[in-house]
Amino acid sequence: MRKSAVFSLFLIIATSLHAQYTETINSNRPGQSQGAFAVGTNVIQLESGLYFGDEEHTGLGTETDLWGVDYQLRYGLLFENLELNISGAFESQNIYRDFLGFTSEGKISNFKSNTIGAKYLIFDPYKSLEEDKPNLYSWKANQRFKWKTLIPAISIYAGANVAFGDNPYLFEGEGKFSPKAAIITQNNWGRWVLVLNLIADKLSEDFRSYTGIVTVTHTLSQNLAIFGEYQAIKGDIYADDILRAGGAYLIGKNLQFDISGLVNFKDTPSKWQVGAGVSYRLDLHKVDEFLEESNEGNKRRRRSEKLSRENEGEDDGGDGNNN
Repeated sequence: MRKSAVFSLFLIIATSLHAQYTETINSNRPGQSQGAFAVGTNVIQLESGLYFGDEEHTGLGTETDLWGVDYQLRYGLLFENLELNISGAFESQNIYRDFLGFTSEGKISNFKSNTIGAKYLIFDPYKSLEEDKPNLYSWKANQRFKWKTLIPAISIYAGANVAFGDNPYLFEGEGKFSPKAAIITQNNWGRWVLVLNLIADKLSEDFRSYTGIVTVTHTLSQNLAIFGEYQAIKGDIYADDILRAGGAYLIGKNLQFDISGLVNFKDTPSKWQVGAGVSYRLDLHKVDEFLEESNEGNKRRRRSEKLSRENEGEDDGGDGNNN
């Protein structure tokens, strides 16, 4: 049986280290950013979680208890660089308002977001840049910082927000269909991974939204990793600064559990949330796409061929009745 060590658990939380398809699940949870890499061709992946929290708005005099379910369905289509995905959240809010000593209560629930999109990797430094050869004459030269490690993998994302029915989470006058676009970068530095998302949302609306997300993940062990995330939202209707933190734990190759929490830095509204989730992969990927110009691809080809020979040897020699 093949057993592969998890070199970095961010293979689980965000993306693969050097290739689109990985032998262990790679999930965008529990943060809000997307990694630059896709899940791999013919891989179906569901990522979902339950969250609850509280919001207090000093200007409106409201306090809101909320719970919700978020989800993301991802599929690798045609080739390794392309991923289709559907993401969103259903949220229920109980709103308590205190105005001049009079209290009132209301409740709303609906899909707070629904987005259909596609992500495409346009630059992968691990296959586009030449692999450094060791300097046989200088130990110091081999230990010198390599500036090209700062060059990230880059993906582009395009999608559409879709709403149905009389949705209370839409702003007044907001359409039920609006485009969304993003630039995604990722750097892998051993046990550390840095992901950056620059997002332009609701581009057809009068009040557009612009978001930046920075996620840093660190591997603690073969199966455990933690992350920290900063999200800045800028818009005429809503702006915020949010911090998230949490961790993820890998079980087997296709299953991940996670926990996380968030706080923000203002009182219109102030908010906190905690949540837990799961990611599961249905791995229908059969053949790795090895690119001839990829240094890592050539390594993966050699490893795959070696494992294949070893497996064939076990099949031939494992049973004395075999001819």
